[in-house]
Amino acid sequence: MVITRRLLLGAILLCVGLGAPSQERFITLASTTSTEQSGLFGYLLPIYEKETGIRVRVVALGTGQALDVGRRGDADVVFVHAREAEQKFLAEGQGVKRFPVMYNDFVLIGPKGDPARIGGGKDIVDALKKIQVAQPPFVSRGDRSGTHMAELALWKTAGIDLDKSKGPWYRDTGQGIGPALNTAASMGAYILADRGTWLAFRNRGDLATLVEGDKRLFNRYGVMLVNPVLHPNVKKALGQQFIDWIISAAGQKAIAGYTINGEQLFHPNAGDSSA
Repeated sequence: MVITRRLLLGAILLCVGLGAPSQERFITLASTTSTEQSGLFGYLLPIYEKETGIRVRVVALGTGQALDVGRRGDADVVFVHAREAEQKFLAEGQGVKRFPVMYNDFVLIGPKGDPARIGGGKDIVDALKKIQVAQPPFVSRGDRSGTHMAELALWKTAGIDLDKSKGPWYRDTGQGIGPALNTAASMGAYILADRGTWLAFRNRGDLATLVEGDKRLFNRYGVMLVNPVLHPNVKKALGQQFIDWIISAAGQKAIAGYTINGEQLFHPNAGDSSA
């Protein structure tokens, strides 16, 4: 009788084990607030997860912070948009290889009343010079994000030393693009934003796109596997599988298919070796 009970218990445990769901397969992706708040990941990742069965857990931060997550080995893949910072990440040995994925552009947003008189222009440098002279409210993310890095580079290109020039008119928020846009909307301020997030942003208030189309506003995104040699916990195979998919024809088609009101937010460019 004792033997029978043991056999019965063993059979039950075996059945429970066979019936239990397999351990969830997932990767951690450190990326930017623009890819999340534009709605791209909400559209893109379910497609990937359905095709592969691999879940993607997103940590959405500014590019600088996302790269720091990679440096700590707390992400398997980084997907960001600041080419110079990405090259530094690679030079440190923190990433394996950078793959271009897509691009969009930055736009300069401001109040429809446009006190700096920059509306309709395409020269971002000229627009920033006018803003510096007029000193209307200007909101900066101030968070080491790709957008913040691009903004600082543009002020520098305009020959403006922010450390000397900024005053009460220049507001560092230290926030992601969504909250920064909300601040700009409430203040009637100017702000640099990526086009994708701006198109998805609904709380526009009195804001409108005032400057766009300057080639200096071009915004590239790249993806990198975090170096598993430095960080042995990195899921090398699963992370590379995600990268391979997002630069494949299927992944690039999915990126191109994301639109808002018929307007494409991101343009795939995995085939562009110069991107």
